[in-house]
Amino acid sequence: MQDVFALVRRITARTLRVDEARVEMTSRFKQDLSADSINLVEIAMAIEQEFSITLEDDEVANIATVADAVNYIMKRP
Repeated sequence: MQDVFALVRRITARTLRVDEARVEMTSRFKQDLSADSINLVEIAMAIEQEFSITLEDDEVANIATVADAVNYIMKRP
């Protein structure tokens, strides 16, 4: 799980141009990291590419925190 978190943290920090230290498991993309809808799409696309998965639109809407993203990735086959 730590490896997945590290990659999601790096993707998020790079996309949002914030220090990786600000990106924690409990961080909320919109409220804590000031992500807008375009940023969220960019993060989702980078996650898809990094992990070779497809994020379903209806499921992406339920991903509010970094932990939500990590857990979603961990549950994928």
